[in-house]
Amino acid sequence: QVQLVESGGGLVQAGGSLRLSCAASGRTVIKSSMHWFRQAPGKEREFVAGINWSVGTTTYADSVKGRFTISRDSANSSVYLQMNSLKPEDTAVYYCNTFSYWGQGTQVTVSS
Repeated sequence: QVQLVESGGGLVQAGGSLRLSCAASGRTVIKSSMHWFRQAPGKEREFVAGINWSVGTTTYADSVKGRFTISRDSANSSVYLQMNSLKPEDTAVYYCNTFSYWGQGTQVTVSS
């Protein structure tokens, strides 16, 4: 079993920054890749960023390239999402994911 807990969401003005954290506990063998997804009201959940735990290679959705950075910290089994130059379109609940496990989500609201 794996537990994922997100934190760091909040309300920020357009152009601002937030740093999301995801703390993982439990099994570690299934976290070879970890991801951030987001879901806005009335919309489907969409992929935001992913990272290979061992190698550190990253993948981003086109909508966030150049603005968001995903990273990991093996020492405390955490994955982060640094979000810069935030836009109102980034408003959503952000979820941490690995394999079939999901966190509870953290709300990010970007005002214009």
